[in-house]
Amino acid sequence: MAQESPKNSAAEIPVTSNGQLEDSHEHSFNRDLKRSLPVGLGLSETKITSHGFDSTKEGVIEAGPFPGSSASPKSAVVSPSSAAASRLAGQGCDLIIPTGGRAQQKSGPVVLADEVKNPAIEKLELVRKWSLNTYKCTRQIISEKLGRGSRTVDLELEAQIDILRDNKKKYENILKLAQTLSTQLFQMVHTQRQLGDAFADLSLKSLELHEEFGYNADTQKLLAKNGETLLGAINFFIASVNTLVNKTIEDTLLTVKQYESARIEYDAYRTDLEELNLGPRDANTLPKIEQSQQLFQVHKEKYDKMRNDVSIKLKFLEENKVKVLHNQLVLFHNAIAAYFAGNQKQLEQTLKQFHIKLKTPGADAPSWLEEQ
Repeated sequence: MAQESPKNSAAEIPVTSNGQLEDSHEHSFNRDLKRSLPVGLGLSETKITSHGFDSTKEGVIEAGPFPGSSASPKSAVVSPSSAAASRLAGQGCDLIIPTGGRAQQKSGPVVLADEVKNPAIEKLELVRKWSLNTYKCTRQIISEKLGRGSRTVDLELEAQIDILRDNKKKYENILKLAQTLSTQLFQMVHTQRQLGDAFADLSLKSLELHEEFGYNADTQKLLAKNGETLLGAINFFIASVNTLVNKTIEDTLLTVKQYESARIEYDAYRTDLEELNLGPRDANTLPKIEQSQQLFQVHKEKYDKMRNDVSIKLKFLEENKVKVLHNQLVLFHNAIAAYFAGNQKQLEQTLKQFHIKLKTPGADAPSWLEEQ
């Protein structure tokens, strides 16, 4: 009788007729397998699930830390088959399995957001620059008034600016006197017209003085008509001089103010650069000197540009002023001379020469049909 070879209990795996494990022996097989494994593997539970012998799927080993063991767990490396990889790919898993067999997590693209500038910080920076610029300009102005600081002077340009300001004051005085004359002449014309109407009314009611009242009525009405013509010429003269003084010259003086502000900024930054150049040169002062040099160059270019703009505007202003004032002075002289000479035709010819149209009294008033 043949002797039976000793068998390990862990190797006895009852299998049914269809090639599957018996459910009653599965638990005992797993227990015997854990006892036969070395302790160093630290496996808490190992479960082998077998499928049909003709299946291409491999078994799955679930491993975890051994309860009660102080050793750090060691992960088991299992080389997956093509079938297991196809299952992972079919599930849409976010794992990438290289040829080495180690799973790595797929990392998506990293997008760095642009740095968002804070509006409050930008405003504070603008206020800081404005305050620093204002401080330097104020210090430069005070130094110039006290006679301690130096200023850049263009003698030829400064002389032209002084003449322009003096002429503006004189033109404003002429304009003011001409407006006064226009107001008084308007009142006189209005009085002459009323006086002519009064003489005409009396000439109709006083039979014995009919002719005398009639002559005076015609004379006053003629004077009122000539006064209106002269008033139109004077008002045209006032309008032209007012445009020259309060628009053309004022626009040039506005450019002059911008030029003077640029000059003060230029001198302020020039003084700062000179002070830094007189001081020591080391690692701390060299960046400041370089920054001051850049700011000085920027304000120098601005100063040169404004000086060129002022020179051009003064040149065109002088040409325009001569042309405008020549025509207006000729008009004013001819109108006044013709009026006081009683030359009505010459007065009317003067207005036609300068294309002046008189407004008919009451022409601007709407008719009674338009009021309805």
